[in-house]
Amino acid sequence: MTLCCRAVDSGYRETAVLHEVSFEIREPAVYVVLGPNGAGKTTLFRTIAGVLPLTSGEVLIDGVPSDRQASRDHLHYLSHMEGMPDGLTVRECLEYYARVERAGAADVERVLDLLGIRELSTSFTSKLSAGQRKRVSIGRVFLKEREIYLLDEPTANLDPKVAREIRSLILDLAKDKIILYSSHNLFEAREIGRYVIALKGGRLALFERMENVRSSRFVVGVRTLNGSGPLADWPRTGDYFLKELAGPEQVPALLRELEAKGVQVRELREMENPLEDLFL
Repeated sequence: MTLCCRAVDSGYRETAVLHEVSFEIREPAVYVVLGPNGAGKTTLFRTIAGVLPLTSGEVLIDGVPSDRQASRDHLHYLSHMEGMPDGLTVRECLEYYARVERAGAADVERVLDLLGIRELSTSFTSKLSAGQRKRVSIGRVFLKEREIYLLDEPTANLDPKVAREIRSLILDLAKDKIILYSSHNLFEAREIGRYVIALKGGRLALFERMENVRSSRFVVGVRTLNGSGPLADWPRTGDYFLKELAGPEQVPALLRELEAKGVQVRELREMENPLEDLFL
């Protein structure tokens, strides 16, 4: 399965948003789509899904234009807007999604258990918390298997535990699927993504493997078990003593140096996320 965007321009009526966006995806993986507000992330998802028409260029799924039904059958788009029908219980809502996705009753039962929402099945969606509504909304992704998934901020407004569970499900799904995944949580993006697609001003700014994205500065924070000691003159943020290194390859030497000085390291972590540079 391939997803190809060639010189894609699109937008809303007289407002152009995407400008000559081109990339090709062949490898099953999670591709994190990043960029500041207004960069065009949601517009890109809507254009690939055929919700927004192209102004120029083309979107191809296995060589077939994405606005054709043969292409749409390979793709699932989860908007950041829940879009759940009013006046329905959770089960009725999933049954509605199942009809749209051409899934069956067994798929509804599987999703109720998969997302841990069976106890909510008779509750009306209007009575759910924001996190519960999000889980029900995400349920439609797992009703019917597709080859390409467009997930627009799927873990927004979820508590950390539920967000981890959803990311784990998505990573399992990504073993043989193409997943475009947008997020404002940069640490989540690094955790889940194999590739990063960055947009700025509606243009493609970067398409790269995640491990190749480097920050202009590599700063680590050290938490100790025995006070400041030799680190007393280091700058500090909260419980972390800060040290700038040339790169992650210097971390083992730093740990040996601290051990030699009698520093008992409780935690060492990277303090600056290189993906932050993509938002500047």
